[in-house]
Amino acid sequence: MIDALAAEWLKLRTLRSTSLVLGVVGVVVALMALLAWYAAHLWDGLPPGQRDRLEVSSLPELANWLASLCLAVLGVLAFSGEYGTGMIRTTFTVLPSRGRVLAAKAGVVAVVAFCTGLAAVLATYAAGRLIIGDRPIRGQSAEALSRQMPLFLALSLSIAMFALLGLCLAAITRSAVAAVATLVAVWYVVPIIVNNIPAPWNERIGSILPGALAGQLAGTGNPQSLGGALLSPLAALAVMAAWVAVPYAVAAVLLARRDA
Repeated sequence: MIDALAAEWLKLRTLRSTSLVLGVVGVVVALMALLAWYAAHLWDGLPPGQRDRLEVSSLPELANWLASLCLAVLGVLAFSGEYGTGMIRTTFTVLPSRGRVLAAKAGVVAVVAFCTGLAAVLATYAAGRLIIGDRPIRGQSAEALSRQMPLFLALSLSIAMFALLGLCLAAITRSAVAAVATLVAVWYVVPIIVNNIPAPWNERIGSILPGALAGQLAGTGNPQSLGGALLSPLAALAVMAAWVAVPYAVAAVLLARRDA
């Protein structure tokens, strides 16, 4: 297993697509800093009586939302790239245990996604605090980093969840296009549809969607957002694990039964 992990780490870090995806995550952090600068500039230009109306979405959570898709695409490419080039046959020849290959890929992708997501969220938080300062802009938390860490860790776990979901979808479909299309549907399209379902089913279904789990896991779910705060942290963690475990099990079965 150590050899399999080392091989998958070597593959992932030498892929050009990995550098591109991580570069996009860096651009996301830069855009969050630009948004913080714009919000601060706008707040300074408003009359005192109108400043309370200014609201900006939480920058770390917005960065997490965008980084989730980026790292999910990385998960897709970690598997679909080998199918596209035919290298998957070599991989299965060197490591005949396909379950071990899947586990090694999942372990490497999960660690990279979690660390990258945490770095992006922390960098966004630091940039926001540095630029916005003590301006009481609605939507921006002025709490210390120690108070924010449970949320930031939950956000990073959700990014790892999306990355593993992308990896498993690529293993199931053996197509980057199909896997990314499914990811975009889960990440963006399905929440829009659920948001238009009559109450209370919009909240009940929304609470188990991937994008709503981090806040509930950290105990900071917004009652006004999709999914609200219906799940306890333990239940949110269980649902998050299910979003990974179910497609992982399907991928493991299909890998064992299908030809490379």
